[in-house]
Amino acid sequence: MKSHQTAQTMKPATAAKKLGVYLEATPAEFQEGVVSRSELNALQTDPPEWLQELRRTGPHPRPVVAAKLGVSIAGLARGGVTEPLTTEQIDALKKDSPEWLQKERATQAEVRKEAVRIKEKNAERAEQSRPPRS
Repeated sequence: MKSHQTAQTMKPATAAKKLGVYLEATPAEFQEGVVSRSELNALQTDPPEWLQELRRTGPHPRPVVAAKLGVSIAGLARGGVTEPLTTEQIDALKKDSPEWLQKERATQAEVRKEAVRIKEKNAERAEQSRPPRS
């Protein structure tokens, strides 16, 4: 009995997330279809003009906006940013550097520092619990 290998597909929302773009800004044919794994790989390795433009100018989804601003997604929400932003809007926010953005960047820096500290502590613990080599 032969098994048929079917192409793995995903919803457009999943593909957009993997590509780091805002689904509603993608072309209609992308939004209405399904994307196979091979199509996704092709989009990643040789992005068409629409994808390059979206990545360059936006609008960008929240994870991308948060990364570009150096804050968490929750920090964006606390700052009142709930909609996708364009690269121009992100640059304007960086330039204006509102108080909420400064505070969220500081919070994010502390979170990263704490994550490094915990990772080092766990590595040290793992090293100490290893039996000596003979």
